[in-house]
Amino acid sequence: MLETLVAVLPVRDENGSPKSLVYGGVERHMITSQARRRAERVHARNRANAGVGALAGRSTGLRTREWALITAKSLEDDHGWGREEAVATARAVIEAVGLKFGDPAKKTVAHLTKVLLFAPSDTGTRIAAHIDEHAQELRDWRDGYIRIQEETRKKTARKGGRKTVPDTESVQEGAEGAAEASPPPLPKRHRDAVLSAIAPRDAIDIALYGRFLAEIADSPNVDGAVQSSHAFTVQQAEQVDDFYAAADDAKLHRKRNALDFLDSADDAGAGMTGYQSLISGTFYRHAVLDRTQLYANLRAAGMAEEEAARTVVDAEKEFVNAFVEAFPEAKKNSTASTGSLPALVLAFEGERPYNYAAAFQLPVDESPVSAGGEGPAGPAAVRRLLEHHAFVSARRPDLKSARVLTYDPRIDAVLREFEVASSTCVKPVAAIEELTR
Repeated sequence: MLETLVAVLPVRDENGSPKSLVYGGVERHMITSQARRRAERVHARNRANAGVGALAGRSTGLRTREWALITAKSLEDDHGWGREEAVATARAVIEAVGLKFGDPAKKTVAHLTKVLLFAPSDTGTRIAAHIDEHAQELRDWRDGYIRIQEETRKKTARKGGRKTVPDTESVQEGAEGAAEASPPPLPKRHRDAVLSAIAPRDAIDIALYGRFLAEIADSPNVDGAVQSSHAFTVQQAEQVDDFYAAADDAKLHRKRNALDFLDSADDAGAGMTGYQSLISGTFYRHAVLDRTQLYANLRAAGMAEEEAARTVVDAEKEFVNAFVEAFPEAKKNSTASTGSLPALVLAFEGERPYNYAAAFQLPVDESPVSAGGEGPAGPAAVRRLLEHHAFVSARRPDLKSARVLTYDPRIDAVLREFEVASSTCVKPVAAIEELTR
């Protein structure tokens, strides 16, 4: 894809500055693949949950640290548990499976897992239903688990001021004490129920984008079927530091209705001032959908062959839609960045991924053609991309079904020129749905 963005800031580094990279000897602006992938994943999920698109009504995932709180909410709302008991039980059960939680002494993180867990959106309700079904057994287990945890924490706190290199005898005594104080493990059938709830199952976005969970060895990871690159500008980075002044409504109202000169002159100036960096440029970005991996992920999640085959087709349609439509939402209200439409989308099939970033190693020279340049970056980048694709296609017979979509009338004229001049078939289409076979 090629897309031209003007005065936006979709991603920032730790200092609030635009992200960049050096390529071809010059600095380029960058939009990270993580930002794009999340925008695409959320876009597809929201459409599915709203009953829109090829994946309407299908199961999707949720990536969060709040699974204990979500489970507790289900215990409250669906099963009538009290808030405090629900939170304590949900946390204990999930923690006993292997997920680590924040410091219990810090209320803001006490019930949040230390890592984000990408799991099907109904995970919390499934865990809650199992807890309620075995309420008495799990209450007894929970009380013992929490009691021993508290005793261990108190012992650790008391030993906080002791020397850090104890003698051999005290080490042996400590090891024995630790063994005695180990919290009781979660019984296997309950552990299996929680693992089943957090397993990827039929969540389509987990099959597409994958997940990695190192904390629980026996919970399956998923090798995602989507590969995404960082987007970068085809020309040298263009950036402006925009000074802004924000008005204080109450102060302006007071000054406007002042009864004397001193009141109206009091507290002059803006309510707040600052700087923000904005970037512009034509970006190249690339993504791959591995149909074989997607099918394997769905089959591994338990889908039957026919259903998996149908779902792969639907997921591909939704992936392409999200790739074209979705955009990171940072600064969306002050820059209207989410309204951007791509200058060109090139879709094709092959036996391996093909990334055409090399076409832009030499940055586009935007000086006029009459002066030896390439003209505006958008049309120039389209010509380069199509020429690169035609060149590779002549040497890679597995490349096929090339389709192009544009929302820019100037680019449409370039496509017609290219179609006449090139022997390679690149079929222009008028809708996102036509990009897939």
